[in-house]
Order: sequence, then structure tokens, then C-alpha cells
Amino acid sequence: MVAIPIALIVAVAVVDVLAPPDIHLGPLLVAAPAITASFGGPWMTGLVATLAVVAQAVIAVIRDRDELFSANHQAQIMALILVGSSLVVFCVVRERRAREMTQVRYVAEMAQRVVLRPLPKVIGPLRVASLYLAAEAEAQIGGDLYAAVRTGSGTRLIVGDVRGKGMTAVDDAALLLGAFRAAAHRQASLTELVMFLDASVRWDVAADLAEPGETDESDETFITATVLEIPDHDSRIGMIDCGHPPPVVLRDGRAMTLDADQPAPPLGLGELVHGAHHVDTFKFEEGDLLLLYTDGVSEARDAGGTFYPLTERIAGWTDTDPETFLRRLRRDLLHHVGGRLGDDAALIAIERPRTAHA
Repeated sequence: MVAIPIALIVAVAVVDVLAPPDIHLGPLLVAAPAITASFGGPWMTGLVATLAVVAQAVIAVIRDRDELFSANHQAQIMALILVGSSLVVFCVVRERRAREMTQVRYVAEMAQRVVLRPLPKVIGPLRVASLYLAAEAEAQIGGDLYAAVRTGSGTRLIVGDVRGKGMTAVDDAALLLGAFRAAAHRQASLTELVMFLDASVRWDVAADLAEPGETDESDETFITATVLEIPDHDSRIGMIDCGHPPPVVLRDGRAMTLDADQPAPPLGLGELVHGAHHVDTFKFEEGDLLLLYTDGVSEARDAGGTFYPLTERIAGWTDTDPETFLRRLRRDLLHHVGGRLGDDAALIAIERPRTAHA
């Protein structure tokens, strides 16, 4: 790449020397350090700028033999020095900014690993893959969440989405995930677990409102979530849907939505529940693939404003390997939205492998 501005300097100098006296191409030399700044650092840009100044001085010496460095050439040389110095300063600031952004990405990745721990590829008898797609290029974590915990007889999972954005959403997601990991293996039933999670969210809201300067926004703070229990030796799974997009089961290429008969309010709004939460049960058989996701997937729009038709797009997909499935879904989703999501998206793909029978 550095050969391009150097070749430009040589070409301009040669043509300027050979051109008629009334033609001056020296001002074109400023393009050389400008081009270098687009891909090089401050040292390389400064070197090319120096070569441009030397080339302008050589042109002045050859063309103005009687009057060394005429006012015209002096002005061109000063302009080259000024522009070259400015470009060097620009490169220094740009590299400093790049280092800061690298550090921000590193901190974001570490925060994501702490809050959203990568799910293992195998959980009990299940094969699992997870994926987090951030809407903002520099933000690797947001209010979408997922987790899985082993119990004595199966696996419990949660996928959710915190209302709002920014650090408040990250804080709420971290609190809910901590509560889920601490209680999922201790609470006797799925209903008790969801009641505990709801109480944790409400307690966090109450604690935030107790801080000086906080306003009453308790009715605006909630987390939509789907909580599932997948037994190791039973083909029926239990689910409590707390205002979250329903999971999808892919069975022999057919995509079926698991809609709750009696969905519960989002976590944090448990006072709206009259009586115990209703647990819906569905079949999850050997060879099935279960997909959990957030509304960043179902509400993703293309240029025309059309939502991503999840069940229609995955219908007919027969490869139930979780990692392969999520890679394909990611490509298809990003193609639908034109390469960039409008909201964060979290996905979990779970397969119950077929057992070999003797």
C-alpha cells in the first residue's frame, strides 16, 4: 500500500519538472500523505509527508534555478508541512482512540463471560448451543439473558429480555441470572422457582427506588422470560411463559410453536398473578430440536418493515445439530435484516439426541 503514495510523489515530481513553465502540479503532492493516513500510522504518514516536502523542494530547485525557492514554491512547501503535520496528529489521535476501543471491547467481552456464561455443549443427555447477537457493534452485552442449571432429574433453562437498555438493563439481567443459578436446583417445583425469580426482580426494583434521587418507575421495570424444565427420562417438558416469545420445536423438518395456554405476566409484575403460575407441558422427543430466543429475532425487520418469519424460515431444516443450526439461522437472520439487527438477540438451540437401541 505504501508504494501507491510513493509512486504518486515520483510521478508528480517528474511530470512537474518536464511540464511547461506555466503548469504546476506540486499541489497534487498533498494527496500522498492523505492517502497514507487512510491505512498507515503516524510514523509512515510522517515519512511520506517528508518525502512530499523533499520532492517539492527538488522541483523548486530544478525549475527555479535563477530564483531559488520562489514565493509560489515556498507557499507550496509550507502548505505540505502544515497538512503533513496535521495528518500525523490525526493518526496519533486515531490510534489512541483505536486502543481505547480495543480496551472497551475487551471489557465488554469479559463482562459478557461473567454475566452470560457460555453454555456447555452437553448438559446431561442434551446437546446445546447458544448465541448472542448484539445490535450495537461495540456493545457485546445488553438486556437479553439465558442460563441453564442441572437438577437431580433434569435441566432447567431460562431465556429472557429486560425491559430497557444500557447499564440498568445489564444490571437487572445479572441479578436475575444470579437468582436463577442460585435457586434453580433448590426450588422444588417450576412454579416455586418462577415465584422466587419474580420476587427477586421486585426486590431489586424496590432497592433501586430506595436510593436518593430515584423516581417511581416500578411499574415500568420488568423482565419477560421463559422458564423450562426438561427431564432426563421423560419426553414431556414443563414451561412457564412470562410474557416472552414462545419457543419453537423442530421435529422432522416441521416447526411448531409452543404457545402457553395460560401465560404469566413478566417477572417483576407478579402481583398481577391470582393463584399459582400455570405450568404448560409439551412433548420434546428424541431427535427434536428446541429453539429458545428473544424478541430481537422475532421482531427483526427487513428494509420493507417485514418481521422475520422464524417458523416459516426454519421449516424444512432437517439438520438438528445445535451449533450447525444456529450458524445457519444467524446467516439467514442477518441476511433478512441487511446485516444489522435493530435489537439484541439471544438464542439457545437444544437437541435431545436419539439413543442407540440394541
